[in-house]
Amino acid sequence: MRFITAHSSHTHWTAALEQALAQVARARAQPDTIARPNLGIVYVTEAFAPAAEALLAALRSRTGVAHWVGGVGVGIAADGKEYVDQPALALMLLQIPLRDFRVFSGLKPLAPASTGWRGAETALVHGDPATPDMDDLVRDMAGHTASNRIWGGLVSSRQATVQIADGVFRGGLSGVAFSSRVALAGGLTQGCEPVGPARAITRCTQNVIYALDGEPALGLLLQDLGEEALELPRLAPRLRATLAGLSPGVAEANLMARHIGAETSMRHLIGVDPSGHGVAIAGSPEPGMQLRFCRRDVDAARRDLVRLCAEVREELEQRREARMASMLPHAAANVGAPQRSLPARGAVYISCTGRGGAHFGGPSAELALVRQHLGDLPLIGFFAAGEIAGDRLYGYTGVLTVFSENPAM
Repeated sequence: MRFITAHSSHTHWTAALEQALAQVARARAQPDTIARPNLGIVYVTEAFAPAAEALLAALRSRTGVAHWVGGVGVGIAADGKEYVDQPALALMLLQIPLRDFRVFSGLKPLAPASTGWRGAETALVHGDPATPDMDDLVRDMAGHTASNRIWGGLVSSRQATVQIADGVFRGGLSGVAFSSRVALAGGLTQGCEPVGPARAITRCTQNVIYALDGEPALGLLLQDLGEEALELPRLAPRLRATLAGLSPGVAEANLMARHIGAETSMRHLIGVDPSGHGVAIAGSPEPGMQLRFCRRDVDAARRDLVRLCAEVREELEQRREARMASMLPHAAANVGAPQRSLPARGAVYISCTGRGGAHFGGPSAELALVRQHLGDLPLIGFFAAGEIAGDRLYGYTGVLTVFSENPAM
């Protein structure tokens, strides 16, 4: 059964909530949607953040759903629509057995497996970008799950960076953990493509890289860009669209030519040192790390998002075929037969504030690509100040997670 999404951009939160609840009522009347939601996800833009506590109380009262997680974003998303820099809210209602999820926050840390709770396999996590040592907090949080993998993002706002986790919070991490019985599929899109091979950093000082594989870094950058000499300001636009992909070792070196994997962290180029032949990046390079210069533009972002959606779609379809093959013989005979829709209940998509429609060619173009390749499944998300995937914090990425059908639930 499909989860339920609703969204509104009315200028006042109470009216926006009424419009969203009307959508929920219509959806609950449909035979293919969940009947007894018990978990909610809600994202709001900055205009509604000051009313977060009143909004949470109203959501609980009007929907009967006690458990809610979410937060604020400079932009939020629902189904095929992005709301950026305008009043808006979006919500999703889920139905998951109580033994298979737990809401957590700084006031209520994630508990180990116990009676009535099967234990965390993974978690949807929201964080405050102003919290010190967030990279360490993310790794620690991932370590509290059996898979050592979490997903989510840092809330984004020019004002109050509120999180919702059965209460309204500021600072730290919060979210909802899921047991292994909640079937999920998803991944990360970096939105970039390499313009050259992976090379080892052999000399650097602070954030300036002077040598790659023993050769001058600036010369290799120009080589990868197809340029013979550093000519500013002509090259400035190309340099602004070029990023440095850092990975801890040699693991990334053999990846497909147009695929930047999750082990790579993208960092902006912030300057060059012509006299020392160095390249400065917004990061902390170390000798022995691998670096690839990459291009970030509309075409690269679209291709990589399509790749992610194709991988998720393939995983969902393989799960459906495996499930059908394990059923009665007459059901197994239908394996491989055309199916009208993916075996998915809903999805969460968290993208960087530096992405969104404008980065993909037009308003809501990023979500349009997801819907084009995964169908009109219920979807909710927000634009984050940092994205969380696995046990790491990223930037300029998109994190897609799909709740697939699970007959055991």
